[in-house]
Amino acid sequence: MPSTPPAPRPAEQVNAEIRALVEACGGWLYGDSRQRYELLVAEWAVAVAAEQGDVVEAA
Repeated sequence: MPSTPPAPRPAEQVNAEIRALVEACGGWLYGDSRQRYELLVAEWAVAVAAEQGDVVEAA
């Protein structure tokens, strides 16, 4: 039986992780940190939409 995907993390939590990443990199995102940032921004957008009750289609 397929498992249910986990609920998105709260947007506030994802935003805090984005801020910490940018701060840790001194504001310059390259390579792995840039990829991580882009994944977090996409996750944040899903979380915001979920909190607002919007339907989001998975990427």
